[in-house]
Amino acid sequence: MKRLTKFGGALALAALFAGQAMAQDPTFFRIGTGSAGGTYFPIGGTIANGISSPPGSRPCEEGGQCGVPGLIAIAQSTTASVFNNTAVQNGELEAGLAAADVTRSMFLGEGKFDGKPHEKLRIVANLYPEDLHLVLPDGASIESLSDLKDKRVGIAQAGSGTQVAVLQMLDAWGVNRDNMSEAELNNSQSAERLADGQLDAYFYAAGWPVSAMVQLATTKGMELHSFSEDDLAKINEIIPAYIPSSIPAGVYEGIDYEVKTPAVSALLVVSSDLSEDLVYGITKAMWNDNTRKLLDNGHAKGKQITADTALDGIQALGVPLHPGAEKFYKEEGLL
Repeated sequence: MKRLTKFGGALALAALFAGQAMAQDPTFFRIGTGSAGGTYFPIGGTIANGISSPPGSRPCEEGGQCGVPGLIAIAQSTTASVFNNTAVQNGELEAGLAAADVTRSMFLGEGKFDGKPHEKLRIVANLYPEDLHLVLPDGASIESLSDLKDKRVGIAQAGSGTQVAVLQMLDAWGVNRDNMSEAELNNSQSAERLADGQLDAYFYAAGWPVSAMVQLATTKGMELHSFSEDDLAKINEIIPAYIPSSIPAGVYEGIDYEVKTPAVSALLVVSSDLSEDLVYGITKAMWNDNTRKLLDNGHAKGKQITADTALDGIQALGVPLHPGAEKFYKEEGLL
């Protein structure tokens, strides 16, 4: 009888340890961001930190991480929107940051993505506006985009939403790959080329302040093109997701004027293959008090990422929310 009791106790203990081991199995969650010199990378890192709670970490109420239990989220540097959405569609990433216009086109299979719908894309949240920076050498200026004909222009890296939008804009002003010398570079590379006199201008859509531009402004100096009201209206007609916005004076050293420019929303996108429970937990973790502190104390754009604006423009975009995110917003009375 004692042997049976001991044997039963050993089984119970083994089962307990096995259950603990299973409960501690980590879930890895990859978030595609952008280049290290842009805004997606630091914002993606903050979100990854906020939603993570690795196995064995201290409970939230004891000063530990307040994310999804067992989740290890990792921000990966990529070439941004197009790459991220493609990787989410193909199951190579669980999530990604992406521009609203590119996400809509890819989901529906329109424009450049005609006939190639990315039907697995689902939205978790609208994050913040990405302002288009058209960067020029210190002291330089242009009247309109047509002045970039025959110039050396950085059009952002292949696989980025910036490049897709910029080529559409330039084409409306008669500028294309045939009559300009284009450079497909990330933000940091573009800033370096401009500083060295190898570029006459470059484009980059990101939430200000952008670290590579902060460095450029404080070392070599730079200018930002301010678009006219007519040009902003024309761009909005060409790409409805790009709306009139502005970069306040003083964001960058030497830029003591308001810069009127188009902006597009940055989104957090996931795959429809992810479970409702997982995405519900991630959405809930994104908007808890702990993540709020991380966003407020990180990149300047973090303060603009709020639950109150998480659904701005989503219904009109035509890309569905993930059911897990939808469940959370309904519970909170936001939907």
